[in-house]
Amino acid sequence: MRKKKEPTFAYGIEITKPHSKEMYDHNDTVAKEMKSNWINEWNKCIAKLEDDDRFIMDREWDEDDMKRDCPEIVKLQRGICFSGYGGGYSVQDVQDEVMKDLEHAPNYMMHQEYAYLSFERILPRTKKMMIGFEWCKHDYGTDLIIDPHTKVVNKVVDRLMKDSIDNQ
Repeated sequence: MRKKKEPTFAYGIEITKPHSKEMYDHNDTVAKEMKSNWINEWNKCIAKLEDDDRFIMDREWDEDDMKRDCPEIVKLQRGICFSGYGGGYSVQDVQDEVMKDLEHAPNYMMHQEYAYLSFERILPRTKKMMIGFEWCKHDYGTDLIIDPHTKVVNKVVDRLMKDSIDNQ
């Protein structure tokens, strides 16, 4: 006779297939934080570029120049749009596309792409991670995912994280 599998929990939410409303709500909250972080990092890159050229938004998007002057902006752009831009597009055009694609990005994509860019330290870690997805490049959340059936001592994690590179 088959034994029933014990339920799995993350952040106190039971992980189910298909996703439950509670899981969707959690992931939507995390996605809002991710998108806000993405926009903040994008704006920092634009500000850096404007320091050298106050008319940067009117200039043609030249990926080679962008990679030289601010490589992070190209990775942010490709992380959400999945394609590069060449001649015929201004920096403003590309920014408009990035913001539109970011607004409509599905959670599974945000989970995957955010993990890659967080791993590269282009995007900051979020407080919590999305749940219900199989794999990601690295754990981009700072809060521990705690299954109530496991004994986890937060003090040990806090001590280990104290000297972490992310806390400096």
